[in-house]
Amino acid sequence: MTESSLNPPIARKDRKETVLHGITLTDDYAWLREKDSPEVTAFLNAENAYAEAVTADLAPLRDKLYEEMLSHIKQTDESVPYREGDWWYYIRTEEGKQYAILCRKRGSVAAPEGPEEIILDGNQLAEGLPFFAIGASDISDNGRWLAYTVDTTGFRQYALRIKDLETGETLAGEVERVGSVTWAADDASLFYSVEDEEQKRQFQLFRHELHTPHSDDVLVYQDDDERFNIGAGRTRDGKFLVIESASHTTSECLVQPADQPTGAWIVISPREDEHEYSVDHRNGYWYIRTNDCGRNFRLVTAPVSAPARENWVEQILHRDSVML
Repeated sequence: MTESSLNPPIARKDRKETVLHGITLTDDYAWLREKDSPEVTAFLNAENAYAEAVTADLAPLRDKLYEEMLSHIKQTDESVPYREGDWWYYIRTEEGKQYAILCRKRGSVAAPEGPEEIILDGNQLAEGLPFFAIGASDISDNGRWLAYTVDTTGFRQYALRIKDLETGETLAGEVERVGSVTWAADDASLFYSVEDEEQKRQFQLFRHELHTPHSDDVLVYQDDDERFNIGAGRTRDGKFLVIESASHTTSECLVQPADQPTGAWIVISPREDEHEYSVDHRNGYWYIRTNDCGRNFRLVTAPVSAPARENWVEQILHRDSVML
């Protein structure tokens, strides 16, 4: 332990002024936001060294607590498999390895029966990286194409990758700052949302066609309202694509048949302040959970061909004492 490590590092002051709405804001430490600055890195390392030095006597207790918590965790474990198409999917972990392993097996309707196929091993992908996390993922209906996102910086900025599960090859090209991903029913069209670099919100939805460069991807939707974030997915039966755009108090859903990825998007109900709703599909009807009659929500249905609110038929009424 050196004498310098016992002295807390003192960040230098460098006054920065920002005028916002006629008010001048001052910040003496704005320079610490420069993530790639060697000076910032050196300062953070000095802070870490100081923290280690002043808590050195706690190291045995820290190690004891870690081992105690670890003893209650089943390190080699496997999730309950779920079936999609001809495959059963599950996630497993192995003792001594930090990341999950995504797997699948072929099988009957009743249970998985075939040999295991590893579709994504987080431990292999993380090798040599200072940080790694898997974000969103989706597999095409035919079970061949895996779209997934990874963060290798720790800044929650995810890059989109596409993997051919038949060959094990990851296709060339990535897209940065991706949020949600979902395949259309044609097994070739992939929809993904992208984050605005300044506002840090998902605001654009693109359509990508397999075996084409990402520079050709088509912008199909953009939400310019800074209060809203967007995401895309499929209904539970897989028959429709859904874009949900939502703020903290308002939402809006757009839908499109999953087998018509280049078709027009239809709005279920135009956004209205303080109105939140979500939508699913079953047997030709939209099932809509809405708070238009109260904060605890109710359930209504509407024909696929006529989703407007005047066609909503109540199935479960709003109840003051029960949240739907």
